[in-house]
Amino acid sequence: MHLTGLHHVTAITAKAAENVAFYTQVLGLRLVKKTVNQDDVSAYHLFYADAVGSPGTDVTFFDWPQVVQNRKGAGTIAEIGLRVPSREALDWWLQRLTVAGVSHEGIREEAERAWIRFSDPEGQALALVNDNGAPGGGIPWERSPVPEDRQIRGLNSVKLMVQMLEPTAWVLTEVMGFRQTHTAPSSSNPARQVVFFETGPGGPGSEVQVKAGPELQPGRVGRGGVHHVAFRTPNDAEHAQWRQRISEAGLQVTDIIDRYYFKSIYFREPGGILFEIATDGPGFATDEDVEHLGKQLALPPFLEPYREQIEAQLHPLEIEQLV
Repeated sequence: MHLTGLHHVTAITAKAAENVAFYTQVLGLRLVKKTVNQDDVSAYHLFYADAVGSPGTDVTFFDWPQVVQNRKGAGTIAEIGLRVPSREALDWWLQRLTVAGVSHEGIREEAERAWIRFSDPEGQALALVNDNGAPGGGIPWERSPVPEDRQIRGLNSVKLMVQMLEPTAWVLTEVMGFRQTHTAPSSSNPARQVVFFETGPGGPGSEVQVKAGPELQPGRVGRGGVHHVAFRTPNDAEHAQWRQRISEAGLQVTDIIDRYYFKSIYFREPGGILFEIATDGPGFATDEDVEHLGKQLALPPFLEPYREQIEAQLHPLEIEQLV
């Protein structure tokens, strides 16, 4: 029983329309699902991914217009890493971000890989990394404004910030089955090391980085920040086993929640960061055909009877003008 990699990362936006424009028109991802937060149906839940919404390619957002600004610090996810297929693609992205007016740090070498670090318009920290054509990338979207050989191929990594490394490392390695692989100097403080972990087959899409230190001040999750990270498990049987394993490790874990597109469990690791384990299926084509993913407001069957009330409290999103 092994987690096979990152499933999705869910962040927070306060400006949904601008968020859609940036992630589809600048980053070239596909809006594969426009739905609502099932725990707060007054908020959109937007999913961006590859052509078909493959697990491991999703960056998702809760739309909470009144939420406070994110403050990076201990107990937060500091960065979402996204994979591109080559150094040539990374060079292309450097020019694209510059032309789009997106500030960035240029191409840097870190842990023997080339990266571009930048932020979305609300301050969400992002990084593009050359995956050297590693296997496991998503399916290119033919209608993307980004050429196929330059497109983002999915998630590469997440970077956690905690005050104490050992408790978080114990959960990752002893409970969740990750392997510690190497360390590298922090890009923001070369005197501080970032510890790298991987799961499943390893490589791009399986990586968790941990930056730890007692000097890190507590962070605050808000707009421009990450709400949680989800990890992949292939089927319901293993998903149930993961819940049992996490509970037996002494961590407080939710019951299995049917999100309709996948099933989920949630728990917090000792540093305070919210983790999810999600099944690969059934997937986003469950209620929409692949050609029309993300075109309309999709509601799971248990929310469909309340569609009129839900739509009445959502602010309009003119998706057709943006994708």
